[in-house]
Amino acid sequence: MHTSDARMLRGAAIPTSAVGVGAVLIGLLTAGAKGALAAALASVVVIAFFSVSALVVSWAARYSAQTMMLAALASYMVKILAVMVLVTAMDSVSIWNTTVFGWTVIALALLWIAAEFRIALQRRPYIDDAEDALDRSP
Repeated sequence: MHTSDARMLRGAAIPTSAVGVGAVLIGLLTAGAKGALAAALASVVVIAFFSVSALVVSWAARYSAQTMMLAALASYMVKILAVMVLVTAMDSVSIWNTTVFGWTVIALALLWIAAEFRIALQRRPYIDDAEDALDRSP
């Protein structure tokens, strides 16, 4: 994994984990033990899905930009389908609060994306050094 990819992963996973702990506490206060369990499971789902996606895209980036884009799109589709299947399968589950689960997934996914966006904005754009450029003067 490239250092910038690792920085991106850390920069998104750490705040998401911290907010996930807060979500567990909020779930505990609002919906009891079922709410805390739902928030904890939602935190695990979001962090696992986005981390695996980041690792796959980082791996694909070693080969080419086209492979990286294909991996990013494929991992996005897999995440969306997996969350849809998970939410549909868990709709009638009574062991945890499904409302807390859904809102926690949405909040943590948006937080992860915002954290990645913030880190991407802080990166310096890639610019060739003038001394490495070819002299094209007549």
